[in-house]
Amino acid sequence: MNEDLPGTQIFREIDLITALEIAAIPIVATILILVIQRALNWLGQRLYGQRRLTLLALVPLLRLLIGISAIILIVPLVIETSLQNMVAVLGTVGIALGFALKDYASSLIAGVVAIGEKTYRNGDWVRIGDHYGEVIHVGMRTVELVTADDDRIVIPHNRLWNDSIVNSNDGKPRLQCVADFYLHPDHDADLVRSMLKDVALTSPYLHLDLPVMVVIKERPWGTHYRLKAYPVDSAQQFRFVTDLTVRGKAVLSHQGVRFAATTAIPNVDATA
Repeated sequence: MNEDLPGTQIFREIDLITALEIAAIPIVATILILVIQRALNWLGQRLYGQRRLTLLALVPLLRLLIGISAIILIVPLVIETSLQNMVAVLGTVGIALGFALKDYASSLIAGVVAIGEKTYRNGDWVRIGDHYGEVIHVGMRTVELVTADDDRIVIPHNRLWNDSIVNSNDGKPRLQCVADFYLHPDHDADLVRSMLKDVALTSPYLHLDLPVMVVIKERPWGTHYRLKAYPVDSAQQFRFVTDLTVRGKAVLSHQGVRFAATTAIPNVDATA
């Protein structure tokens, strides 16, 4: 085989000057990154509001750009820049990236499925794993939620493959809310059910066109009441549940109904 043919040698022969250049590029890049980080952080401490946040957000972006620029400068010093060599190198890099980014590709495919099947849309209230919030953005790779605590959560779409997605309103303006009450077993269940229903019917947040329901389940420690109703708007769900809970407790306490407590739980096997 003739080793003098062009393109048969991928890597350049590195002399002393080239080695110094290769060593200098990451050193200069590191110094530049440190200087930029310190300068922007120093400047950010003297700004306020959105301008400060925008400036600080530039730090990782500039760090990434400097790192990519350093790689672009080093590659021609190490590799013979022929078409054959570049195709071979890019093919190797592509295979490595394919393995490294398989989860990214999985999220992209799941995003297409989620958008096509309308698993969640903007304005839906969904639970994904331990996170519950309103969908504010459905991207190609991730879905963004805002929780009741005003936290922004970014979740990759590939959670679709393994997790159950609970959609509370499924593109509709109505969302069912539940207020729980745990009562001592010694009470008039029919009277309590009627009182809780009146509590929901007199709430200023209630959507009157949809039914109010009280579900009762007997437990070893007492009686569990679930007051189900719909607010006018899904964004009012937390205020609605709070209103039902506060006024429900007040009405029950006024009627002398006792709530379940640790001292009221009988000493029996819970599985009996």
